[in-house]
Amino acid sequence: MAASIRKTLLHVETTLIEGGKAAPQPLVMIAAAAVLKNPWAGRGFVEDLRPEISEVAPELGALLTGMILERAGSGEAVEGYGKSAVVGTDGEVEHASALIHTLRFGNHYRHAVGAKSYLAFCNTRGPANAPIMIPLMDKNDGGRRSHYLTIQMAIPDAPAADEIVVALGASIGGRPHHRIGDRYQDLQELGHDAENPAAV
Repeated sequence: MAASIRKTLLHVETTLIEGGKAAPQPLVMIAAAAVLKNPWAGRGFVEDLRPEISEVAPELGALLTGMILERAGSGEAVEGYGKSAVVGTDGEVEHASALIHTLRFGNHYRHAVGAKSYLAFCNTRGPANAPIMIPLMDKNDGGRRSHYLTIQMAIPDAPAADEIVVALGASIGGRPHHRIGDRYQDLQELGHDAENPAAV
């Protein structure tokens, strides 16, 4: 079963001024989204989601990664990254999770941008025009707070009750006037080992 994609969307936001001060480097945030038929819609409770995951997730991963790279110009240009899915009201949050929480989806993006960090994520259920939130973090450094960002957007007619919106997000740059330090500074000040940040 290939993905039944109704439409795709590319969202680009460029921040030139933040806090009344010009950005030293404009922050560009990119989101690529696909609206598709929920492959489990209308089937009642489906015990094994794996067949559809194996069929649909790789196709979505490749498609959305390609859209991000085309706008960013290269995988190297991408600094922050993340993923999100919103399932329509007839579906389960598990359906949204199924399509993005698999290496068959995420590895397309991870490999294309040369990332080491895990993909920050959000998975929710909602009606058409529901907020689509894509949290971002530095692709190579989970403690780099300048790249803790969130892309927020909505699609007026999606997801329909039997659809899922799946999205990838990217940033070129971090918050323009980052000045709250990074996790490592906190760890040092609190006397924690940077190699064991939870102090367990």
